[in-house]
Amino acid sequence: MEALSTDITDEIKSLNSKFVSSFNQGDVGSVAELYTKTALLLPAGSETLKGREAIGQYWQNAREMGVTEMVLDTIEVEQLELTAIELGTYTLKAENGQSLDHGKYMAVWKRENSTWKMQKDIWNSDSQA
Repeated sequence: MEALSTDITDEIKSLNSKFVSSFNQGDVGSVAELYTKTALLLPAGSETLKGREAIGQYWQNAREMGVTEMVLDTIEVEQLELTAIELGTYTLKAENGQSLDHGKYMAVWKRENSTWKMQKDIWNSDSQA
């Protein structure tokens, strides 16, 4: 059995930094690679998306709609063997730095071949509908 990290929070924060950096640079392909092949994305106000291709397209559409910057803040991470559950907050911004949306997220991470990948990604906007 493979050894698990003693500090999962640091690993998840590092993966989130890669997620944010890739998204902010417009590299949605690298964002999609942080998900498992069968991952689910449950964005606020949208249908559930399944798989890397659909998730990558979702993030590409977000960029095309004017979201150019994302900020993620991990609040807590709980590890359950080969699964980790992350709670955090997010802010989506336009090119001029204006906040477009903010809210909460929960990500369920899965350990695959010694790497953590997102299996389920749930977004909940704090903005009024």
